[in-house]
Amino acid sequence: MPRARLVLPLLALGILIALAPARADSLHDQRSALCTRYAAQLAELSDWCQERQVDGAAEQLKAWLPTRAADQLTLFVLPSTAAAPAKTSTDEPEWRTKWLVLRGEQADALVALAKRAGAERHWSLAFELITEAVRENPEQAEGRRILGYARFRDAWHTPFEIRQLNANKVWHETFGWLPKTYVERYEKGQRYYQGRWVSTDEETRLRSDIARGWRVESEHYVVTTNHSLEEGVRLARRLEMLFAIWQQVFLPYEAGEADLVKRFAGRAPRHEPKQHNVTYYRTRQEYQDALRAAQPQIEMSLGVYFDSTRTAYFFAGADQEPGTLYHEATHQLFHETRKVAPAVAHEQNFWIVEGIACYMESLDEHPGYCTLGGLNAGRMPAARHRLLEDKFYVPLAELVKLNMESLQRDPRIAPLYSQSAGLADFLMHDAQGRYRDALVRYLEAIYTGHDTMSTLAELCGVSYATLDEQYRAFMTSSETAPTAEKADSATEVTEGTEKSKKAT
Repeated sequence: MPRARLVLPLLALGILIALAPARADSLHDQRSALCTRYAAQLAELSDWCQERQVDGAAEQLKAWLPTRAADQLTLFVLPSTAAAPAKTSTDEPEWRTKWLVLRGEQADALVALAKRAGAERHWSLAFELITEAVRENPEQAEGRRILGYARFRDAWHTPFEIRQLNANKVWHETFGWLPKTYVERYEKGQRYYQGRWVSTDEETRLRSDIARGWRVESEHYVVTTNHSLEEGVRLARRLEMLFAIWQQVFLPYEAGEADLVKRFAGRAPRHEPKQHNVTYYRTRQEYQDALRAAQPQIEMSLGVYFDSTRTAYFFAGADQEPGTLYHEATHQLFHETRKVAPAVAHEQNFWIVEGIACYMESLDEHPGYCTLGGLNAGRMPAARHRLLEDKFYVPLAELVKLNMESLQRDPRIAPLYSQSAGLADFLMHDAQGRYRDALVRYLEAIYTGHDTMSTLAELCGVSYATLDEQYRAFMTSSETAPTAEKADSATEVTEGTEKSKKAT
Protein backbone atom coordinates (compact mmCIF):
# COMPACT_ATOMS: atom_id res chain seq x y z
CA MET A 1 0.00 0.00 0.00
CA PRO A 2 1.16 3.59 -0.57
CA ARG A 3 2.81 5.22 2.41
CA ALA A 4 2.08 8.89 1.68
CA ARG A 5 0.16 10.39 4.57
CA LEU A 6 -3.19 11.83 3.54
CA VAL A 7 -6.03 13.40 5.48
CA LEU A 8 -5.03 13.08 9.20
CA PRO A 9 -1.53 11.76 10.02
CA LEU A 10 -1.08 9.09 12.68
CA LEU A 11 2.48 10.05 13.64
CA ALA A 12 1.57 11.72 16.91
CA LEU A 13 -0.61 8.82 17.94
CA GLY A 14 2.18 6.37 17.10
CA ILE A 15 4.49 8.26 19.45
CA LEU A 16 1.88 8.04 22.19
CA ILE A 17 1.61 4.29 21.70
CA ALA A 18 5.36 3.91 21.88
CA LEU A 19 5.69 5.92 25.08
CA ALA A 20 2.55 4.94 26.99
CA PRO A 21 2.77 2.31 29.74
CA ALA A 22 1.39 -1.03 28.54
CA ARG A 23 -1.12 -1.68 31.31
CA ALA A 24 -4.30 -3.45 30.23
CA ASP A 25 -6.39 -0.31 30.81
CA SER A 26 -3.98 1.89 28.83
CA LEU A 27 -4.00 -0.63 25.99
CA HIS A 28 -7.78 -0.30 25.78
CA ASP A 29 -7.48 3.49 25.95
CA GLN A 30 -4.93 3.45 23.13
CA ARG A 31 -7.15 1.21 21.06
CA SER A 32 -10.09 3.54 21.64
CA ALA A 33 -7.93 6.47 20.54
CA LEU A 34 -6.95 4.61 17.38
CA CYS A 35 -10.58 3.85 16.56
CA THR A 36 -11.66 7.44 17.23
CA ARG A 37 -8.87 8.85 15.11
CA TYR A 38 -9.56 6.49 12.23
CA ALA A 39 -13.30 7.16 12.35
CA ALA A 40 -12.57 10.89 12.12
CA GLN A 41 -10.33 10.31 9.11
CA LEU A 42 -13.00 8.27 7.35
CA ALA A 43 -15.62 10.91 8.15
CA GLU A 44 -13.37 13.60 6.66
CA LEU A 45 -12.81 11.50 3.55
CA SER A 46 -16.54 10.82 3.32
CA ASP A 47 -17.23 14.56 3.37
CA TRP A 48 -14.60 15.00 0.65
CA CYS A 49 -16.45 12.41 -1.47
CA GLN A 50 -19.82 14.04 -0.90
CA GLU A 51 -18.48 17.45 -1.92
CA ARG A 52 -17.32 15.91 -5.20
CA GLN A 53 -20.50 13.83 -5.60
CA VAL A 54 -18.63 10.54 -5.87
CA ASP A 55 -21.35 7.89 -6.26
CA GLY A 56 -21.50 5.39 -3.41
CA ALA A 57 -18.16 6.30 -1.88
CA ALA A 58 -19.48 8.13 1.19
CA GLU A 59 -21.88 5.30 2.01
CA GLN A 60 -19.13 2.69 1.71
CA LEU A 61 -16.83 4.66 3.99
CA LYS A 62 -19.53 5.19 6.61
CA ALA A 63 -20.38 1.48 6.63
CA TRP A 64 -16.79 0.32 7.03
CA LEU A 65 -16.46 0.71 10.79
CA PRO A 66 -19.02 -0.99 13.05
CA THR A 67 -20.47 0.75 16.07
CA ARG A 68 -18.74 -0.78 19.08
CA ALA A 69 -20.61 -1.39 22.33
CA ALA A 70 -18.84 -1.42 25.69
CA ASP A 71 -20.64 -4.60 26.76
CA GLN A 72 -19.66 -6.60 23.66
CA LEU A 73 -16.60 -7.73 21.75
CA THR A 74 -16.60 -6.57 18.14
CA LEU A 75 -14.53 -9.05 16.15
CA PHE A 76 -13.60 -9.55 12.52
CA VAL A 77 -13.30 -12.77 10.53
CA LEU A 78 -10.87 -12.88 7.64
CA PRO A 79 -11.83 -14.68 4.42
CA SER A 80 -11.05 -18.38 4.53
CA THR A 81 -8.82 -17.92 1.49
CA ALA A 82 -6.86 -14.74 1.04
CA ALA A 83 -8.00 -12.77 -1.97
CA ALA A 84 -5.56 -11.00 -4.19
CA PRO A 85 -4.62 -7.70 -2.53
CA ALA A 86 -6.22 -4.50 -3.74
CA LYS A 87 -3.72 -2.49 -5.77
CA THR A 88 -3.80 1.15 -6.74
CA SER A 89 -3.25 2.15 -10.36
CA THR A 90 -3.21 5.27 -12.44
CA ASP A 91 -6.94 4.96 -13.08
CA GLU A 92 -7.85 4.04 -9.48
CA PRO A 93 -10.45 6.50 -8.08
CA GLU A 94 -8.72 9.15 -6.04
CA TRP A 95 -10.94 8.59 -3.00
CA ARG A 96 -10.06 4.90 -2.93
CA THR A 97 -6.36 5.67 -3.15
CA LYS A 98 -6.73 7.95 -0.15
CA TRP A 99 -8.68 5.28 1.73
CA LEU A 100 -6.07 2.59 1.03
CA VAL A 101 -3.42 4.87 2.50
CA LEU A 102 -5.52 5.39 5.64
CA ARG A 103 -6.19 1.67 5.94
CA GLY A 104 -2.48 0.91 5.67
CA GLU A 105 -1.64 3.41 8.39
CA GLN A 106 -4.39 2.10 10.66
CA ALA A 107 -3.20 -1.47 10.14
CA ASP A 108 0.38 -0.57 11.04
CA ALA A 109 -0.80 1.22 14.18
CA LEU A 110 -2.93 -1.78 15.20
CA VAL A 111 0.03 -4.13 14.75
CA ALA A 112 2.22 -1.87 16.87
CA LEU A 113 -0.40 -1.86 19.62
CA ALA A 114 -0.86 -5.63 19.31
CA LYS A 115 2.86 -6.14 19.88
CA ARG A 116 2.63 -4.04 23.04
CA ALA A 117 -0.30 -6.17 24.18
CA GLY A 118 1.69 -9.33 23.45
CA ALA A 119 4.68 -8.01 25.37
CA GLU A 120 2.38 -7.67 28.40
CA ARG A 121 0.98 -11.19 27.79
CA HIS A 122 -2.49 -9.93 26.88
CA TRP A 123 -2.50 -12.47 24.06
CA SER A 124 -6.22 -12.53 23.26
CA LEU A 125 -6.31 -8.76 22.83
CA ALA A 126 -3.12 -8.90 20.77
CA PHE A 127 -4.53 -11.53 18.41
CA GLU A 128 -7.77 -9.57 18.09
CA LEU A 129 -5.83 -6.44 17.13
CA ILE A 130 -3.71 -8.32 14.60
CA THR A 131 -6.81 -9.75 12.94
CA GLU A 132 -8.34 -6.29 12.67
CA ALA A 133 -5.07 -4.97 11.22
CA VAL A 134 -5.10 -7.56 8.44
CA ARG A 135 -8.74 -6.77 7.76
CA GLU A 136 -7.69 -3.16 7.19
CA ASN A 137 -4.67 -4.03 5.07
CA PRO A 138 -4.66 -7.58 3.67
CA GLU A 139 -1.04 -7.00 2.64
CA GLN A 140 0.19 -6.17 6.17
CA ALA A 141 3.06 -8.65 6.09
CA GLU A 142 3.90 -8.69 9.80
CA GLY A 143 0.29 -9.26 10.76
CA ARG A 144 -0.12 -12.01 8.17
CA ARG A 145 2.92 -13.86 9.47
CA ILE A 146 1.78 -13.61 13.08
CA LEU A 147 -1.54 -15.15 12.02
CA GLY A 148 0.34 -18.01 10.34
CA TYR A 149 0.06 -17.03 6.69
CA ALA A 150 2.79 -17.44 4.08
CA ARG A 151 3.28 -16.02 0.59
CA PHE A 152 2.26 -18.48 -2.09
CA ARG A 153 1.55 -17.71 -5.74
CA ASP A 154 1.75 -14.00 -5.05
CA ALA A 155 -0.88 -14.05 -2.28
CA TRP A 156 -1.15 -14.82 1.44
CA HIS A 157 -2.41 -18.31 2.31
CA THR A 158 -2.54 -20.65 5.29
CA PRO A 159 -0.70 -24.01 5.19
CA PHE A 160 -4.04 -25.76 4.65
CA GLU A 161 -4.88 -23.54 1.69
CA ILE A 162 -1.43 -24.08 0.23
CA ARG A 163 -1.93 -27.86 0.38
CA GLN A 164 -5.28 -27.54 -1.38
CA LEU A 165 -3.87 -25.25 -4.06
CA ASN A 166 -0.92 -27.57 -4.61
CA ALA A 167 -3.46 -30.35 -5.23
CA ASN A 168 -4.90 -28.16 -8.02
CA LYS A 169 -8.07 -27.44 -6.04
CA VAL A 170 -9.96 -24.18 -5.78
CA TRP A 171 -12.43 -22.88 -3.21
CA HIS A 172 -16.01 -22.53 -4.43
CA GLU A 173 -18.46 -20.65 -2.20
CA THR A 174 -21.22 -23.19 -2.93
CA PHE A 175 -19.33 -26.47 -3.35
CA GLY A 176 -16.27 -25.96 -1.13
CA TRP A 177 -12.86 -27.23 -2.23
CA LEU A 178 -13.06 -28.82 -5.68
CA PRO A 179 -10.52 -29.93 -8.29
CA LYS A 180 -10.25 -26.98 -10.63
CA THR A 181 -11.34 -29.12 -13.60
CA TYR A 182 -14.62 -30.05 -11.81
CA VAL A 183 -15.96 -26.55 -11.26
CA GLU A 184 -17.67 -26.00 -14.61
CA ARG A 185 -19.45 -29.36 -14.52
CA TYR A 186 -20.58 -28.86 -10.91
CA GLU A 187 -22.04 -25.48 -11.81
CA LYS A 188 -24.00 -27.21 -14.58
CA GLY A 189 -25.52 -29.71 -12.13
CA GLN A 190 -23.21 -32.70 -12.55
CA ARG A 191 -21.56 -34.51 -9.63
CA TYR A 192 -18.56 -36.81 -9.39
CA TYR A 193 -19.30 -39.98 -7.41
CA GLN A 194 -16.99 -42.99 -7.07
CA GLY A 195 -15.22 -42.52 -10.36
CA ARG A 196 -18.16 -41.47 -12.54
CA TRP A 197 -20.25 -38.39 -13.28
CA VAL A 198 -23.90 -38.48 -12.20
CA SER A 199 -26.74 -35.98 -11.90
CA THR A 200 -27.41 -34.00 -8.73
CA ASP A 201 -30.55 -36.04 -8.06
CA GLU A 202 -28.69 -39.32 -8.51
CA GLU A 203 -25.94 -38.29 -6.11
CA THR A 204 -28.53 -37.23 -3.53
CA ARG A 205 -30.06 -40.72 -3.74
CA LEU A 206 -26.69 -42.44 -3.52
CA ARG A 207 -25.63 -40.42 -0.48
CA SER A 208 -28.90 -40.70 1.46
CA ASP A 209 -27.21 -43.00 4.00
CA ILE A 210 -24.90 -41.01 6.28
CA ALA A 211 -22.24 -43.70 5.84
CA ARG A 212 -21.98 -42.68 2.17
CA GLY A 213 -22.65 -39.00 2.81
CA TRP A 214 -20.74 -36.01 1.56
CA ARG A 215 -17.43 -35.29 3.26
CA VAL A 216 -16.85 -31.53 3.34
CA GLU A 217 -13.35 -30.54 4.37
CA SER A 218 -12.49 -27.05 5.56
CA GLU A 219 -9.49 -25.70 7.40
CA HIS A 220 -10.58 -26.77 10.89
CA TYR A 221 -13.51 -29.12 10.25
CA VAL A 222 -14.58 -32.25 8.44
CA VAL A 223 -18.37 -32.26 8.03
CA THR A 224 -20.10 -35.51 7.08
CA THR A 225 -23.69 -35.05 5.94
CA ASN A 226 -26.44 -36.84 4.04
CA HIS A 227 -28.38 -33.63 3.43
CA SER A 228 -26.50 -32.06 0.50
CA LEU A 229 -23.06 -30.85 -0.46
CA GLU A 230 -24.28 -27.26 -0.42
CA GLU A 231 -25.68 -27.54 3.11
CA GLY A 232 -22.50 -29.21 4.32
CA VAL A 233 -20.45 -26.34 2.92
CA ARG A 234 -22.73 -23.78 4.58
CA LEU A 235 -22.32 -25.52 7.92
CA ALA A 236 -18.55 -25.73 7.50
CA ARG A 237 -18.40 -22.01 6.76
CA ARG A 238 -20.43 -21.22 9.88
CA LEU A 239 -18.19 -23.45 11.99
CA GLU A 240 -15.10 -21.76 10.57
CA MET A 241 -16.58 -18.41 11.57
CA LEU A 242 -17.10 -19.74 15.09
CA PHE A 243 -13.54 -21.07 15.22
CA ALA A 244 -12.11 -17.72 14.11
CA ILE A 245 -14.01 -15.92 16.88
CA TRP A 246 -13.24 -18.60 19.50
CA GLN A 247 -9.54 -18.48 18.65
CA GLN A 248 -9.36 -14.70 19.00
CA VAL A 249 -11.00 -14.86 22.42
CA PHE A 250 -9.29 -17.96 23.81
CA LEU A 251 -5.96 -18.00 21.98
CA PRO A 252 -3.84 -18.57 25.12
CA TYR A 253 -5.88 -21.72 25.83
CA GLU A 254 -5.12 -23.15 22.39
CA ALA A 255 -1.47 -22.09 22.08
CA GLY A 256 1.23 -22.28 24.72
CA GLU A 257 3.19 -19.27 25.93
CA ALA A 258 6.34 -20.26 24.04
CA ASP A 259 4.42 -20.59 20.77
CA LEU A 260 2.76 -17.21 21.25
CA VAL A 261 6.08 -15.52 21.91
CA LYS A 262 7.42 -17.03 18.68
CA ARG A 263 4.37 -15.89 16.73
CA PHE A 264 4.75 -12.29 17.79
CA ALA A 265 8.48 -12.41 17.12
CA GLY A 266 7.76 -13.44 13.53
CA ARG A 267 8.78 -17.07 14.04
CA ALA A 268 5.34 -18.67 13.99
CA PRO A 269 5.46 -22.41 13.28
CA ARG A 270 3.55 -23.08 10.07
CA HIS A 271 1.66 -26.31 10.45
CA GLU A 272 -1.78 -27.44 9.40
CA PRO A 273 -4.36 -27.19 12.18
CA LYS A 274 -6.23 -30.06 13.74
CA GLN A 275 -9.58 -30.77 12.10
CA HIS A 276 -12.71 -31.45 14.14
CA ASN A 277 -15.34 -33.97 13.10
CA VAL A 278 -18.99 -32.97 12.74
CA THR A 279 -21.86 -35.19 11.62
CA TYR A 280 -24.83 -33.36 10.12
CA TYR A 281 -28.01 -35.38 9.62
CA ARG A 282 -30.63 -34.59 7.01
CA THR A 283 -33.50 -34.68 9.53
CA ARG A 284 -34.03 -34.48 13.25
CA GLN A 285 -35.53 -37.99 13.21
CA GLU A 286 -32.39 -39.45 11.68
CA TYR A 287 -30.31 -37.61 14.30
CA GLN A 288 -32.43 -39.06 17.10
CA ASP A 289 -32.46 -42.59 15.69
CA ALA A 290 -28.69 -42.62 15.24
CA LEU A 291 -27.82 -41.28 18.71
CA ARG A 292 -30.56 -42.64 20.98
CA ALA A 293 -28.45 -45.58 22.17
CA ALA A 294 -25.64 -43.26 23.22
CA GLN A 295 -27.89 -40.54 24.64
CA PRO A 296 -31.30 -41.72 25.94
CA GLN A 297 -32.52 -38.12 26.24
CA ILE A 298 -31.55 -37.23 22.69
CA GLU A 299 -35.12 -36.08 21.86
CA MET A 300 -34.60 -33.12 24.21
CA SER A 301 -31.54 -31.90 22.33
CA LEU A 302 -30.85 -29.82 19.24
CA GLY A 303 -27.23 -30.90 19.04
CA VAL A 304 -24.66 -32.76 21.08
CA TYR A 305 -20.92 -33.26 21.43
CA PHE A 306 -19.53 -36.61 22.62
CA ASP A 307 -15.95 -36.57 23.79
CA SER A 308 -15.92 -40.37 23.48
CA THR A 309 -16.26 -40.16 19.68
CA ARG A 310 -14.66 -36.69 19.42
CA THR A 311 -17.55 -35.69 17.18
CA ALA A 312 -20.30 -33.06 17.32
CA TYR A 313 -23.72 -34.03 15.97
CA PHE A 314 -26.39 -31.76 14.50
CA PHE A 315 -29.30 -31.93 12.07
CA ALA A 316 -30.66 -29.70 9.33
CA GLY A 317 -34.08 -28.09 9.29
CA ALA A 318 -36.16 -25.36 10.90
CA ASP A 319 -35.69 -26.75 14.42
CA GLN A 320 -31.97 -26.13 14.35
CA GLU A 321 -30.69 -22.86 15.86
CA PRO A 322 -27.27 -21.17 15.81
CA GLY A 323 -27.04 -20.98 19.60
CA THR A 324 -27.04 -24.77 19.97
CA LEU A 325 -24.45 -25.11 17.23
CA TYR A 326 -22.15 -22.60 18.93
CA HIS A 327 -22.71 -24.17 22.36
CA GLU A 328 -21.81 -27.74 21.39
CA ALA A 329 -19.04 -26.74 19.00
CA THR A 330 -17.50 -24.70 21.84
CA HIS A 331 -17.40 -27.83 24.00
CA GLN A 332 -15.63 -29.56 21.12
CA LEU A 333 -13.02 -26.83 20.71
CA PHE A 334 -12.15 -26.70 24.39
CA HIS A 335 -11.87 -30.46 24.49
CA GLU A 336 -9.90 -31.05 21.30
CA THR A 337 -7.55 -28.11 20.73
CA ARG A 338 -5.17 -29.23 23.48
CA LYS A 339 -4.55 -32.20 25.74
CA VAL A 340 -7.14 -32.26 28.52
CA ALA A 341 -7.76 -34.19 31.73
CA PRO A 342 -9.61 -37.54 31.46
CA ALA A 343 -12.57 -36.15 33.44
CA VAL A 344 -12.95 -32.39 33.12
CA ALA A 345 -14.32 -30.65 36.24
CA HIS A 346 -14.74 -34.03 37.91
CA GLU A 347 -14.13 -32.56 41.38
CA GLN A 348 -15.28 -28.92 41.14
CA ASN A 349 -15.73 -25.86 38.89
CA PHE A 350 -18.16 -27.43 36.43
CA TRP A 351 -20.27 -24.27 36.23
CA ILE A 352 -17.84 -22.50 33.87
CA VAL A 353 -17.65 -25.50 31.50
CA GLU A 354 -21.32 -24.89 30.75
CA GLY A 355 -21.22 -21.16 31.41
CA ILE A 356 -18.65 -20.45 28.72
CA ALA A 357 -20.53 -22.59 26.19
CA CYS A 358 -23.70 -20.66 27.03
CA TYR A 359 -21.76 -17.41 26.62
CA MET A 360 -20.72 -18.41 23.09
CA GLU A 361 -24.41 -18.69 22.18
CA SER A 362 -24.38 -14.87 22.12
CA LEU A 363 -22.26 -14.86 18.96
CA ASP A 364 -24.07 -12.76 16.35
CA GLU A 365 -23.14 -12.16 12.71
CA HIS A 366 -23.39 -8.71 11.15
CA PRO A 367 -22.34 -7.45 7.71
CA GLY A 368 -18.56 -7.47 7.88
CA TYR A 369 -18.10 -8.31 11.56
CA CYS A 370 -19.36 -10.32 14.55
CA THR A 371 -20.30 -9.45 18.11
CA LEU A 372 -19.92 -11.58 21.20
CA GLY A 373 -21.57 -11.02 24.56
CA GLY A 374 -23.82 -8.14 25.53
CA LEU A 375 -26.37 -7.38 28.22
CA ASN A 376 -29.22 -8.18 25.82
CA ALA A 377 -27.57 -11.08 23.98
CA GLY A 378 -27.84 -14.83 24.38
CA ARG A 379 -28.87 -15.92 27.88
CA MET A 380 -28.07 -12.62 29.56
CA PRO A 381 -31.71 -11.48 29.79
CA ALA A 382 -32.57 -14.73 31.58
CA ALA A 383 -29.54 -14.34 33.86
CA ARG A 384 -30.59 -10.81 34.80
CA HIS A 385 -34.14 -11.93 35.41
CA ARG A 386 -32.96 -14.69 37.74
CA LEU A 387 -30.80 -12.29 39.73
CA LEU A 388 -32.96 -9.17 39.82
CA GLU A 389 -36.51 -10.51 39.66
CA ASP A 390 -36.28 -14.03 41.08
CA LYS A 391 -33.63 -13.00 43.63
CA PHE A 392 -31.75 -16.19 42.79
CA TYR A 393 -27.99 -16.27 43.20
CA VAL A 394 -25.59 -18.94 44.46
CA PRO A 395 -22.41 -17.30 45.81
CA LEU A 396 -19.29 -18.17 43.85
CA ALA A 397 -17.69 -19.75 46.92
CA GLU A 398 -20.48 -22.35 46.81
CA LEU A 399 -20.84 -22.55 43.02
CA VAL A 400 -17.21 -23.56 42.48
CA LYS A 401 -17.73 -26.60 44.73
CA LEU A 402 -20.14 -28.20 42.25
CA ASN A 403 -18.82 -30.82 39.86
CA MET A 404 -20.61 -32.14 36.78
CA GLU A 405 -22.72 -34.70 38.63
CA SER A 406 -23.72 -32.47 41.53
CA LEU A 407 -24.66 -29.52 39.28
CA GLN A 408 -26.66 -31.59 36.82
CA ARG A 409 -28.57 -33.36 39.60
CA ASP A 410 -29.27 -30.12 41.43
CA PRO A 411 -33.02 -29.27 41.39
CA ARG A 412 -31.96 -25.66 40.70
CA ILE A 413 -30.28 -26.63 37.42
CA ALA A 414 -32.21 -24.17 35.20
CA PRO A 415 -31.38 -21.05 37.22
CA LEU A 416 -27.84 -22.36 37.77
CA TYR A 417 -27.31 -22.47 34.00
CA SER A 418 -28.65 -18.92 33.67
CA GLN A 419 -26.37 -17.70 36.44
CA SER A 420 -23.38 -19.49 34.91
CA ALA A 421 -24.01 -17.76 31.58
CA GLY A 422 -24.26 -14.39 33.32
CA LEU A 423 -21.07 -14.92 35.29
CA ALA A 424 -19.18 -15.91 32.14
CA ASP A 425 -20.29 -12.68 30.46
CA PHE A 426 -19.29 -10.71 33.56
CA LEU A 427 -15.79 -12.21 33.60
CA MET A 428 -15.39 -11.46 29.90
CA HIS A 429 -16.62 -7.87 29.87
CA ASP A 430 -16.64 -6.18 33.27
CA ALA A 431 -14.47 -3.03 33.41
CA GLN A 432 -13.08 -3.40 29.87
CA GLY A 433 -12.44 -7.09 30.38
CA ARG A 434 -10.25 -6.87 33.47
CA TYR A 435 -10.86 -10.56 34.23
CA ARG A 436 -10.73 -11.80 30.63
CA ASP A 437 -7.16 -13.14 30.82
CA ALA A 438 -7.88 -14.66 34.24
CA LEU A 439 -10.94 -16.43 32.81
CA VAL A 440 -8.89 -18.01 30.03
CA ARG A 441 -6.32 -19.24 32.55
CA TYR A 442 -9.15 -20.54 34.74
CA LEU A 443 -10.52 -22.59 31.84
CA GLU A 444 -7.04 -23.89 31.08
CA ALA A 445 -6.61 -25.01 34.68
CA ILE A 446 -9.96 -26.80 34.67
CA TYR A 447 -9.51 -28.59 31.36
CA THR A 448 -6.00 -29.73 32.25
CA GLY A 449 -7.03 -30.89 35.73
CA HIS A 450 -4.97 -28.35 37.67
CA ASP A 451 -7.85 -26.44 39.26
CA THR A 452 -8.92 -26.13 42.86
CA MET A 453 -11.91 -24.44 44.46
CA SER A 454 -9.84 -21.28 44.96
CA THR A 455 -8.36 -21.08 41.44
CA LEU A 456 -10.71 -18.41 40.09
CA ALA A 457 -10.27 -16.08 43.06
CA GLU A 458 -6.51 -16.48 42.92
CA LEU A 459 -6.35 -15.70 39.20
CA CYS A 460 -8.64 -12.68 39.53
CA GLY A 461 -6.75 -11.41 42.54
CA VAL A 462 -9.90 -10.74 44.59
CA SER A 463 -12.12 -12.73 46.93
CA TYR A 464 -15.25 -14.55 45.81
CA ALA A 465 -17.30 -12.16 47.93
CA THR A 466 -15.87 -9.24 45.96
CA LEU A 467 -16.62 -10.97 42.66
CA ASP A 468 -20.19 -11.56 43.85
CA GLU A 469 -20.59 -7.83 44.54
CA GLN A 470 -19.03 -6.85 41.23
CA TYR A 471 -21.29 -9.26 39.37
CA ARG A 472 -24.40 -7.70 40.88
CA ALA A 473 -23.15 -4.21 40.00
CA PHE A 474 -22.40 -5.39 36.45
CA MET A 475 -25.89 -6.82 36.02
CA THR A 476 -27.58 -3.65 37.30
CA SER A 477 -25.35 -1.20 35.42
CA SER A 478 -27.62 -0.42 32.45
CA GLU A 479 -30.44 2.09 32.80
CA THR A 480 -33.06 -0.20 31.28
CA ALA A 481 -33.16 -3.82 32.34
CA PRO A 482 -33.92 -6.11 29.38
CA THR A 483 -36.72 -8.62 29.49
CA ALA A 484 -36.07 -12.34 29.72
CA GLU A 485 -36.23 -12.96 25.98
CA LYS A 486 -34.57 -16.36 26.31
CA ALA A 487 -37.17 -18.71 27.72
CA ASP A 488 -36.12 -21.13 30.43
CA SER A 489 -37.52 -23.97 28.34
CA ALA A 490 -34.75 -23.32 25.81
CA THR A 491 -32.22 -23.42 28.62
CA GLU A 492 -33.58 -26.73 29.80
CA VAL A 493 -33.28 -28.22 26.30
CA THR A 494 -29.55 -27.66 26.43
CA GLU A 495 -29.35 -28.98 29.96
CA GLY A 496 -31.16 -32.12 28.88
CA THR A 497 -28.47 -32.62 26.29
CA GLU A 498 -25.84 -32.50 28.99
CA LYS A 499 -27.46 -34.90 31.44
CA SER A 500 -26.17 -38.47 31.42
CA LYS A 501 -23.27 -37.35 29.27
CA LYS A 502 -19.61 -37.41 30.15
CA ALA A 503 -18.28 -33.93 30.89
CA THR A 504 -17.11 -32.07 27.82
